[in-house]
Amino acid sequence: APHIEAPPALARALSQIGLVENAASGENAAASLQPGQIIVSRDGWAWRWDGFTVTPQAQTQTALRMQQRNRRAALEKDIATAENEAQKAARALDEATSLAARLQAADRQAREALQAAFAALNDARAAHGEHEKEAAAILSQLSATDDARRQVAADQDQVKNRLIAAEDERRALADGEAQRADIASRRSQLSDLRGQQAGRQGERERLIREQDHAEARRQAVAAEIEAWQQRAADAHTQTEALGERIVVIEADLAQLRERPAQLAQSRARLLGELSDAEARRKAAADALIATEQRLSVVEHQLKRDEAAAGEAREARVRAEGNVQAAQEHFNTLRERMREKLGCGPEELPAIAERGDETPDAGDLEQTLARYLRERDNMGPVNLRAETEADAMQGEIDKLQKDKDDLNAAIAKLRQGISQLNREARERLQNAFGQVNERFQVLFKRLFDGGRAYLELIDDEDPLNAGLEIFASPPGKKMQILSLLSGGERTLTALALLFAVFQTNPSPICVLDEAEAALDESNIDRFCMLVEDIARETGTRFLVITHQRLTMARMDRLYGVTMGEKGVSQLVSVDLAGAVALRDGETPESFNEPHGGAADIKAA
Repeated sequence: APHIEAPPALARALSQIGLVENAASGENAAASLQPGQIIVSRDGWAWRWDGFTVTPQAQTQTALRMQQRNRRAALEKDIATAENEAQKAARALDEATSLAARLQAADRQAREALQAAFAALNDARAAHGEHEKEAAAILSQLSATDDARRQVAADQDQVKNRLIAAEDERRALADGEAQRADIASRRSQLSDLRGQQAGRQGERERLIREQDHAEARRQAVAAEIEAWQQRAADAHTQTEALGERIVVIEADLAQLRERPAQLAQSRARLLGELSDAEARRKAAADALIATEQRLSVVEHQLKRDEAAAGEAREARVRAEGNVQAAQEHFNTLRERMREKLGCGPEELPAIAERGDETPDAGDLEQTLARYLRERDNMGPVNLRAETEADAMQGEIDKLQKDKDDLNAAIAKLRQGISQLNREARERLQNAFGQVNERFQVLFKRLFDGGRAYLELIDDEDPLNAGLEIFASPPGKKMQILSLLSGGERTLTALALLFAVFQTNPSPICVLDEAEAALDESNIDRFCMLVEDIARETGTRFLVITHQRLTMARMDRLYGVTMGEKGVSQLVSVDLAGAVALRDGETPESFNEPHGGAADIKAA
């Protein structure tokens, strides 16, 4: 209280809080605390009168504020130097961030240009192969045509010789119908042969034109391949320069990389404390259940004891009534005795000795029997009823105190559960807000427009509410996820998946056939998003896929090939090593055996 100014209501509470220097002093003083008193130490310990203890490792708001206040008191002398260093570090960070952004942009452009060059080179190689096949087919057709042409020429020579011989025979022979028919037939054959020769000649000229066209296309493809090889060499040179600059930047940013490790340690510590808190919550819940069961047993026992005490009180009342009745009867007899005999009961023996008449035995027996009946009617008298009632009242008071302690413990446990639920709701709300914000951005990016958002439904309590996804792709109205098409649902699910992943990224992410339902344009957006997330978070993606476009965007491919029937071989392909293709060489990494699984690529 002497260190803090507070309103009167709070000052009364502060007056019950003591301050010690260290934990040892607090442990010694904690045993003598009275109800409502608390002891705190400068290093973050706290002891409450009911046995509750807070350690410096418990990350409560009060402990955090105390640690921050102690840290501020320890660092007040170095604020100016720290601020200067922070400003210098901030300027260096801004310069490094700007330079890194420019280098990343240049590297991305170079990689895109290199990938485009590889794609164009593959297309050119495929086109060149097709042209070579076409040229080989044309050459084969030309060869067949030349053979046919030579055969036709030989047939023409043979026909000419036969015509000459026939003409000589016609001149030597006389004119007749048989010779005319033979001549007409041979003329018809000659006309057919000439038509075949003309058709084959036209086919030969067409094949020659196609061969010339194929040769021109082959030369154009060769020139284009040479140009792409030159562009690949330039891109490789630029990539090497960018790599040197990146090495220099990484050396400058080495100090800035310590912060993620510290954050990771803090996160691990917080996760451990969260698990400890969860364990304590479960233990408290179990203790609450056990306490409630004990309370139920105690209440039943209390009811039975109250019933027994009521019966004892009734017996005591009856006994007191009997005693009072006997006393009244004795007084009545005393009065009657005085009225009749003029003496008290203590004088009766003397009167009996002096009397001349002896009392009748029958009357005495009747009187005795009457007295016995009256005594029997009175019943037994419990002389320890009052002592037993006091003992029973003590037990009842003890049970009532135990009940009050149990109620206090239940209230405390319920307060702890309520606090845990409140913190869980706050964390859930914060996480939901971050995921919803990132989900909206990623949805617009994957759909190239549109609008989407997440909403908690069915309950106002976030811990009991359900989650619904509302999406409106470009050109469509707002609707729930189940009403979208298969590709739209896939893109929306990917946007939500990456939104959650960006909120709490990990070093490795595995995607199994995530883009199977997407078309080519959406696959390109998916690959761009994976590359950006990998670059921003440093995550390495393992993508299992059968899509060609996805494979073309990866850095390394792993798969299975069957060189022989029934014999499989695991291979890996380093696409980055494809730069060696510009020299016409095959990189060693292209056919390097690997022990990975089939159809897995690491981006």
